[in-house]
Amino acid sequence: MSTESNMQRILITGGLGQVGSYLVDALHEKAEVTVLDNFSSTTRETVPREISIIKGDVRDRIAADLVKQNDIIIHTAAQISVTASMEDPLSDAHNNVFGTLNLLEAARRSPTSKFVYISSAAVYGDPLYTPITESHPQDPLSPYGTSKLSGEKYCMMYHKAFGLPSCCIRPFNIYSPRQDPDNPYSGVISRFIDKARTKQSPVIFGDGNQTRDFISVHDIVDMIMLLLENEEANGQVFNAGTGNSTTVSELAHMILDIFGVDVPVQYMPERPGDIKYSCSDISKAREILGFEPKVLLREGLMEFEEIKT
Repeated sequence: MSTESNMQRILITGGLGQVGSYLVDALHEKAEVTVLDNFSSTTRETVPREISIIKGDVRDRIAADLVKQNDIIIHTAAQISVTASMEDPLSDAHNNVFGTLNLLEAARRSPTSKFVYISSAAVYGDPLYTPITESHPQDPLSPYGTSKLSGEKYCMMYHKAFGLPSCCIRPFNIYSPRQDPDNPYSGVISRFIDKARTKQSPVIFGDGNQTRDFISVHDIVDMIMLLLENEEANGQVFNAGTGNSTTVSELAHMILDIFGVDVPVQYMPERPGDIKYSCSDISKAREILGFEPKVLLREGLMEFEEIKT
């Protein structure tokens, strides 16, 4: 795009958070980017100068006004704490359901060319089989998972009923140096790294054979970039993972090795409610989007080692 006047205008909600901030990095030279963020879980202190940052909430009028001023909406903002959702389901729903609905309603009354919604693998609940396909039953175990699934359903309904070009991704365990250590889907990495940096034993609850599909935020950004360019993605939901599973024990030993720490792994009794096995099937994203994860887990974890203090 040669001039600023023909650049696409992109609104990124939650643009100071983990996924949003990396999207800003990837898009700010290609588009006019506006960030809407309530500063509740900011993971970075500086952003590119040309970015417009608006402090506000996705439930407010300002969010609807910003939607009308932009061509593409990438909705990453959310209440992401499972624990908080269990303690206050109403607040979780206000953020994740009504916030999403506020944006969608504004988008359908605007010339929106694409609405991208970041959902969660929490919509599946306990897997009945692995790898998990998009058609796997959705039976969330928390208000958080339920609210994310509700947002998905609204997006798909707005596509079918109102012709809004919308699509959704279901990330599995995203990780990056900017991740929120309180996020249950990436928190195990943060906890293990914190232990490694202080030469303490990482703590695993259970036998360590439970598996997770850890995906680098860089691969998540790549998938979203592919979504923006693909009309066939409209009206679709995609798993966002690597298609590979790693045991928690393997993860702990990998982190200790990266940080050069020689301490034993500590095992504690299994926590009730923890999902045993999780792995994504990304065949659909490969077929429709041409998506292929590029960052191996060890390479992604090396980013944490590079910024250690």
